[in-house]
Amino acid sequence: MTPQNKRKPTRAERTAEAREKARKIRDEQQKREKRNRLLARWGVVVAVVAIVAIIAVIVSQNIRGQIPDEGPTAANTNDNGGVVVGANDEVLTNDPAGQIAKSDLPDESPQPEGDGPLLPPGVEPSAGDEPVKVVLYEDFQCPICKQFEGTFGPQLEELRNSGDIVVEYRTISILDRMSTTNYSSRAANAALCVANESPESYSDYVDKLYEEQPPEGGEGLSDDRLGELAEEVGAADISSCLDENTYRPAVNIKSERASMYGVEGTPTVFVDGKKWNGQQNPDFMNFLQQQLDAK
Repeated sequence: MTPQNKRKPTRAERTAEAREKARKIRDEQQKREKRNRLLARWGVVVAVVAIVAIIAVIVSQNIRGQIPDEGPTAANTNDNGGVVVGANDEVLTNDPAGQIAKSDLPDESPQPEGDGPLLPPGVEPSAGDEPVKVVLYEDFQCPICKQFEGTFGPQLEELRNSGDIVVEYRTISILDRMSTTNYSSRAANAALCVANESPESYSDYVDKLYEEQPPEGGEGLSDDRLGELAEEVGAADISSCLDENTYRPAVNIKSERASMYGVEGTPTVFVDGKKWNGQQNPDFMNFLQQQLDAK
């Protein structure tokens, strides 16, 4: 059939063809709209799942970061949270583990008795011919504490070994704000973990923490590294103690108690009940010798 003789579609056929094209276009549009709705729904689901996951992580971190207002105390520490070290790095405190609660703290800061200064409990002079008692409030994030230990630590060790003094370490956490991970509290907890598990390694561990003291403002040493340092000084595995923040409640409570007794900075040092003023008497060993002579 030639083009001239080709039959033209009737009006009804043209109408039917137009309707079929319109139907196909409509069906395609409906399919696109359906796909878009499904994608939108899946997008919402994915977004919700992501939000839930983020919330779960935040909640988990917050729960892990929350420290209770009560908890255990480490063995080989005294009622004031101190670890007393004598000759040859021997830990002289042998108190058993106990419990401590924030509710044990006084409702208000204590007041000094008489005309004397307010003194924290347990810093009073040693009795009779007992060694002079040096009480150190320190913070493992404190650069001046590191400097104090580096300057006077060897001489204190020599006097400990001669039996002239004992040194009580009261590690507190007032510099958590100087790290992004509450390093002061974590390091203090680690030291108590070692005191509890391996008191014979405590003095070496304190030295290690100062040797590797991190700069202020950063993350501080990780818990893994704190555990590695314990292993390096021969202490038992403290990883579970670190993971569980076992003594963080005790650290927080005893730090608050120290503040109530006027300990606002570190190092704060008492020698047989007398507080060392580093500004008036920068030479701590001279100050200590005066107390030894008075004894």
